[in-house]
Amino acid sequence: MRVTLKIWRQKEADSPGFFERHPVEKVSEDMSFFEMLDMLNDQLVLAGKTPIAFDHDCREGICGTCGLFINGRAHGPLTGITTCQLHMRSFKDGETIVVEPWRAKAFPVIKDLIVDRISFDRIMEAGGYVSINTGGTPDANEIPIPKANADEAMDAAACIGCGACVATCKNSSAMLFVSAKVSQLALLPQGQPEREIRVSNMVTQMDKEGFGSCTNTGACEVECPKEISIIHIARLNREFIKSSF
Repeated sequence: MRVTLKIWRQKEADSPGFFERHPVEKVSEDMSFFEMLDMLNDQLVLAGKTPIAFDHDCREGICGTCGLFINGRAHGPLTGITTCQLHMRSFKDGETIVVEPWRAKAFPVIKDLIVDRISFDRIMEAGGYVSINTGGTPDANEIPIPKANADEAMDAAACIGCGACVATCKNSSAMLFVSAKVSQLALLPQGQPEREIRVSNMVTQMDKEGFGSCTNTGACEVECPKEISIIHIARLNREFIKSSF
């Protein structure tokens, strides 16, 4: 198959960006989207041109490093997957594919399709550490936890911090990401000692980073590759109100 990429190029954060067109021939339907980009970059290098910069690491949907806005959707046209899990069979022969970086004030562009997501790290740092000592894994597993709580905590812990929720939100809100991290510990006994200060510090840091407010449109839940539910946002709001008392 043959596709044409209309792809965002930007030398550095302060440089003006622009779209650049690249036809890519002999694309296999079984290729991942990143394998197709690898092939394009090989062609650019051989032609003496600058390859396209994009984030990737595990390429298995685990690390949360990847993140592209493809044809107006975070991670592409499919739901429940990351960009690295997207295959070219999801596109039509001869199609023009528009590829952009995440668009958010708190995620400044570093180069081309790479954005700086260190703001997420600072939010996590603001949450601090778990002080309770439960011993080794067998000891921790002996703490009785209701199955419903354990299941919901595991669902929240599935968040990989890719930033798709921010990129797809009209307000560039980070509420789904922060709520998943807060829920993960708020539902478990290990997270109780710092419960109030954790949520207060994380929300304060989120606001400092310049993320927008949540208006409950639900786009974040739809585009999240791990399908994190917005019920965690409701829990975050309850936890934050409690912490203020």
